[in-house]
Amino acid sequence: MSDLIENPQISVIIPVYNVEKYVGQCMNSLTHQTIHVPYEIIAVNDGSSDHSLEVLQKYAAADSRVHIIDQPNAGVSAARTAGMDAASGEYLCFIDGDDYVASNYLELLYRACTLNDADISCCYYYWHMVSNDILFEYPFRCRGVYDTEQALNILLRDVLIQSFLWCKMYRRELFEKSGVRFPHMCFEDLAILHEIFAKAKRVAVIDEPLYYYNMHSDSTLGTINSSKVNDYIRAIAMVRMALEKSGEYSRFRDSYHALAKKTRSNCFYFVLKLHSSHKDPRGLVSDLQHVKQAIAYCCADHFNSAAVRESLPNIIGRHGRSKGLAH
Repeated sequence: MSDLIENPQISVIIPVYNVEKYVGQCMNSLTHQTIHVPYEIIAVNDGSSDHSLEVLQKYAAADSRVHIIDQPNAGVSAARTAGMDAASGEYLCFIDGDDYVASNYLELLYRACTLNDADISCCYYYWHMVSNDILFEYPFRCRGVYDTEQALNILLRDVLIQSFLWCKMYRRELFEKSGVRFPHMCFEDLAILHEIFAKAKRVAVIDEPLYYYNMHSDSTLGTINSSKVNDYIRAIAMVRMALEKSGEYSRFRDSYHALAKKTRSNCFYFVLKLHSSHKDPRGLVSDLQHVKQAIAYCCADHFNSAAVRESLPNIIGRHGRSKGLAH
């Protein structure tokens, strides 16, 4: 990777893996921002086997703010970590390589942080249905500046502020203070983002959709398999473990239970969708029951962090076929 731009205020980190159809739009949206403070774009090519790297190289050759880390495939968590290790900005943004942002994305998020002395700023987003080019604006919104407890309660409920790394700007020192690293799993942002918010004294939310999440056949939310369902449940178990470890579970119990209820509903839908897509109803009832039991355990008063860390198994098996839940 070449030398980074001198004294950037913002570091934009983009994990890239086999998204040659989309990454040009992503890079184009980031190299044409309205903001006037210096920023760097760190694109981490995570062992792409398509032409993603070539697309990135074209942008890097034309724009000194664009820098590439080319590494063997290690997963999105490792790619984000590599980008963070190379970043030098006071603020961090994470954008997925197959998404794109509005031209004033960085400007408005940066302004929200600096004018409100906020450690995190958040905006809203559109789902872009790529197959038919339809935009759907996320409907559940809030606006304002929140203290730590208020922001955590909103985040944990995962509606008005959702646990996505993207559509946010963070003061970099939050990651250093928390010591959080990205786990190697799906829904890794859900698993750890509350720990970042716990270090923020103020969080600013602007009621504008500035991020475009491309829904396509290969996107994280566009494709669901049994491994992702298992990781979804593991993520909320990790949230409970962290809240127990910090001694904050009782304070945020109601918000955590709201998160668990949402997770249960989503996982029920994903399991039904999995069985339907494979045209195989065998194990459907037991899979639904295992999801229900696992999430009920995450909310139980007798929850044991050490036990769940060792024993939480796959809730559903390959192609939705049940493996059973260990207790």
